[in-house]
Amino acid sequence: MKAIFLSKEIDQFSARVADVDEAQLPEGDVTLKVEYSTINYKDALAITNKSPIVRKWPMVAGIDAAGTVEKSTHPDFKPGDKAILMGWGVGESHWGGLAQKVRVKGDWLVKLPATMTSRESMAIGTAGFTAMLCIMALEDRGIGAKSGEVLVTGATGGVGSIAIAILAHRGYRVVASTGKTSEEAYLKSLGAAEIIDRNTLAQPGKPLQKQRWAGTVDSVGSHTLANACAQTIDEGVVTACGLAQGMDFPVTVAPFILRGVKLDGINSVTCPMERRRRAWQRMEKELDGSKLASMIVEVPLAEALARATDVIAGRHRGRIVVDVNR
Repeated sequence: MKAIFLSKEIDQFSARVADVDEAQLPEGDVTLKVEYSTINYKDALAITNKSPIVRKWPMVAGIDAAGTVEKSTHPDFKPGDKAILMGWGVGESHWGGLAQKVRVKGDWLVKLPATMTSRESMAIGTAGFTAMLCIMALEDRGIGAKSGEVLVTGATGGVGSIAIAILAHRGYRVVASTGKTSEEAYLKSLGAAEIIDRNTLAQPGKPLQKQRWAGTVDSVGSHTLANACAQTIDEGVVTACGLAQGMDFPVTVAPFILRGVKLDGINSVTCPMERRRRAWQRMEKELDGSKLASMIVEVPLAEALARATDVIAGRHRGRIVVDVNR
């Protein structure tokens, strides 16, 4: 089978499309014939070796996959079933989905929603799944469409694009923060009501600032996340799911103890299965297919390497779907 194969010996790192013997696949009770995968920010970090994502070498990259069950001894899956794989250390400590086959624990899989194709599920991928988890967290904390404006940072990325589309569908007024102001038409087509330059949030700011946001979906971290917290209204909610600007969090306790701001961390990797299924059920109903289609760039497996570099450099928007069989 073909796969994006990552190896590292001493200081020599390699990422390439390789022919891999299926006999080398790790243990698992389900073998999935992969149809599509995707490139998330974490995949890009692993493929470019920009961050220590990979914990076991060598590694097949890809934290997501979707396809058809080929073999199974798991009670919930039989050959021919369609399934989605994401998280659980895949592409980090267990061989991943940028390959023509994966072998994993059936407990890691979610059945593909009935009205969704494998390609559509990978257009959503971990990025879209994470966006939905953020929205669910906002709602669980009482932030609805009438609560006030919701800020989405990193708006042209995968998390941001899908968050905007779903929030707008649910009636929220969404403000999109981006460094690509030339993409205003794209963001407004997804449902953003207003576009702001990311530089208004990316610099060091005061511990408390003028209140504006009822909620935030942040995939950026660092000063952007700190400023979002400082600008959040009383009892507002900030969800944090990424670190595109940095892993640091230069904030004081002021927003939390003086305004009751809630900060929710979003973990898509070991998210409990019940919440996973609920998120996928909601995406099946609430994500406009035409808006999703407008976000997609599809590439063959060999092109995934170059696209990962583009992701790190910020030269992309929306979602990159990988056809692993071409």
